[in-house]
Amino acid sequence: MARSGLFIFCLIIILKFGIIILKELLTTTTLSYYQIIENMTNEINIGENIKKHRNKQGLSQEDFAKKSGVKYTTLTKIESNVIKKPSVIIMSKLAKALGVSIEDLIK
Repeated sequence: MARSGLFIFCLIIILKFGIIILKELLTTTTLSYYQIIENMTNEINIGENIKKHRNKQGLSQEDFAKKSGVKYTTLTKIESNVIKKPSVIIMSKLAKALGVSIEDLIK
């Protein structure tokens, strides 16, 4: 009985430690995305890149907004550089709808 209690205790410790590591990895990934965006917005206009890819596919802003699931007003603000640093969720939706990677949009 004592061994099973010890086993459960060790398992709980391992799970808690794993959760802490996972949270750290997720936080680091998110921060690194925003750090990349911060560094690149001085040099690159993300909105122009999105517009370029959208135009290559012959999509209007309205059609692209519907396809991506991003609000039309948000899309127009990004393309006109009112929003300079879109969230990773928005970037993911836009990239998926265009069939490109997020990196392609921020290069």
